[in-house]
Amino acid sequence: MKVIIIDDEPLARSIVKEYLQNHPELELVQECNDGLEGLKAIQELKPDLIFLDIQMPKINGFEMLELLDQPPAVIFTTAFDEYAIKAFEAHAIDYLLKPFNKERFDKAIEKCLSSPVNRPGLIQSNNSKEKQTQDLLETASHSPAQSQRIVVKNGSKIKIIPVQDIFYLEAADDYVKIHTKEGYFLKNKTMNHFEQVLDAQHFVRSHRSYIINIQQITRIDPYEKDNHVAILRAGNKVPVSRSGYTRLKQVLGL
Repeated sequence: MKVIIIDDEPLARSIVKEYLQNHPELELVQECNDGLEGLKAIQELKPDLIFLDIQMPKINGFEMLELLDQPPAVIFTTAFDEYAIKAFEAHAIDYLLKPFNKERFDKAIEKCLSSPVNRPGLIQSNNSKEKQTQDLLETASHSPAQSQRIVVKNGSKIKIIPVQDIFYLEAADDYVKIHTKEGYFLKNKTMNHFEQVLDAQHFVRSHRSYIINIQQITRIDPYEKDNHVAILRAGNKVPVSRSGYTRLKQVLGL
């Protein structure tokens, strides 16, 4: 199995490298200092297993996994984080809590190798692995740290969008369009996902296909029957349904 280590701490990487020497069935093909390096290495080398830290500069471990179409098997190496542990335990992906010893490391390897999800070449296993990772990311996304920004792929580049820079979100088939002053960016999530993770005091579901950043609203005008339209600072017009208008009035205190 090809292995990549992704961790911004040189000491942490050296410990994993040392422990890997007792596992000849695992071949270390690259070490990476951060999530962006890790993303590139995974896309180029297609490893079977990665050792992944969560708190890293640029983009964190969860954000990096979100950007992968086919994530490999993951063993997390991390300091304590309440939401991370909750996500790991709920979805049975192993993790090594720093500092960890060789015995705990060996158990994680054994668990990974014995899991049917991680046996190469099985379509069902690959689907199960992706489902497992998606479930983990969904749980982790409710962490306060995860809900302050959105990371998207923009062609070959990675774009980090602070939530306060969002004008509104719009449903677009299997994606959500995130509208900002720089244009819109696509994220492979659902509107329900964003409705749950974004701060409800700042982002309101105005319509089944729209979520508005209320800080951007300049006025709300009547529009056909019981519907309205929200006019944003940048001039955008966002539909507001009858139920959406009720929600907006509650949050705005009208």
